[in-house]
Amino acid sequence: MAGIAVSASPAPAPSFGRSSVASRFSPVVGPSANFRTQVYGLRCWITAKLKLRRNLQVRAEDKVHDWLKVTPLTKNITSRDARLAYDFGGETANTSSDTLDSSMDEKSLMHLKLSPSETHPPVLKEDPVLFDDQPESAASLSIAVIGATGELARNKVFPALFALYYSGFLPRDVGIFGYSRKTLTDECLRSMIEANLTCRVEHHENCDEKLNEFLKRTYYIDAGYDNKDGMAKLNSRMSHIEGNCAANRIFYLAVPQEALLDVALSLADSAQTTQGWNRIIIEKPFGFTGLSSHRVTQSLLSRFEEEQIYRIDHLLGKDLIENLTVLRFSNLVFEPLWSRTYIRNVQVIFSEETATEIQGRYFGDYGIIRDIVHSHILQTIALFAMEPPVSLDGEDIRDEKAKVLRSIRKLDLEDIVLGQLKDNSVKVDRYTKSMTPTYFAAALYIDNARWDGVPFLIKTGIGLMKNRYSIRFINSVS
Repeated sequence: MAGIAVSASPAPAPSFGRSSVASRFSPVVGPSANFRTQVYGLRCWITAKLKLRRNLQVRAEDKVHDWLKVTPLTKNITSRDARLAYDFGGETANTSSDTLDSSMDEKSLMHLKLSPSETHPPVLKEDPVLFDDQPESAASLSIAVIGATGELARNKVFPALFALYYSGFLPRDVGIFGYSRKTLTDECLRSMIEANLTCRVEHHENCDEKLNEFLKRTYYIDAGYDNKDGMAKLNSRMSHIEGNCAANRIFYLAVPQEALLDVALSLADSAQTTQGWNRIIIEKPFGFTGLSSHRVTQSLLSRFEEEQIYRIDHLLGKDLIENLTVLRFSNLVFEPLWSRTYIRNVQVIFSEETATEIQGRYFGDYGIIRDIVHSHILQTIALFAMEPPVSLDGEDIRDEKAKVLRSIRKLDLEDIVLGQLKDNSVKVDRYTKSMTPTYFAAALYIDNARWDGVPFLIKTGIGLMKNRYSIRFINSVS
């Protein structure tokens, strides 16, 4: 279980041994019930700050439906700063400022900015395709999951989409489209994902009814990742389900890194809508090196605006990370204590008990540093150590996180410990014979006024004693 642990008495900094990774931490501050009550209150505060005005008990379902609709774009709009009228209670949204947040991972899709003044490439013309299914109502929002039969899509993306649908964050007439290279039918995909769909909420009213509705709105298209004809087929199927509605489209790319650009460029040419906005969501890693990451970014920007691209780090959706931000900025009592004056060291621990990933091609290529440290761990440290942002707008938070990352001192070899999991199984994968590290420990230092001299102790690895993601900080000696 992830949690924030605080020690009220001085304690020595832990060693980097395996025993310290497996040790238990003291419980969170105060009784568990009090902490849960505080977190609930803090979440209400942060929700108000983010202007997420969603009262599902008062808002009728048709209101949620209108909330996600936009008026069709006119052909003469080409400027990114053009002002477009939306059906948000009569308000007009500026493409550079007004936002609407919504989540995926149970939370990640909640951060899609609705600023659709993009220019769209022409959609390839194809012969009309006839479909047997006819939806009861046209879709006002279409979500395509590319790589729908993969583990990520089956275990994470589709359950997250259903959680959003059940909670009312998606319109009832949403269209969910699975796209993969496997030859399947709509019913096959529905049967495949149904086992992982549960009502993971406090109240389970109408769970079966909602589940059946969601599955009926789920469709499947089989084609290649780099096949423009396949993407044109996806576009035809989406257009058929959307009917005459000016629907928006979200494309979630749950595909291998090497297929990312082929998929993104193909759908940019053949599957975007010209009647609403388009969004593309990609999972980390965003390249193998700095050069390849730059190439991926530039290739995406050649077909999409930056506001259309969403990069997902699913670990940041965990309660630990969300509560960390709320805990810091909604409690004024912590502000004077959150510095080198009162904190001796900060420990960030991420461990996984399972070691199956090391058998795979992905982890064998990337290793623990590229896979976890430079993304999950550094993002966590940046959120923990950043200065209070001007606002809780995404741009302001990114600015403060960037300042922290630029202030991190270059690592010395004596501050790093690397390790590799020993494979005792009979079947030895070729990647376990490489020098790819599976364990990483280091002491980072942030050279700024708030954290000067405070070590940030990182310990992360796979095949360890237990699954854990925790942040612990030790008080300075008084």
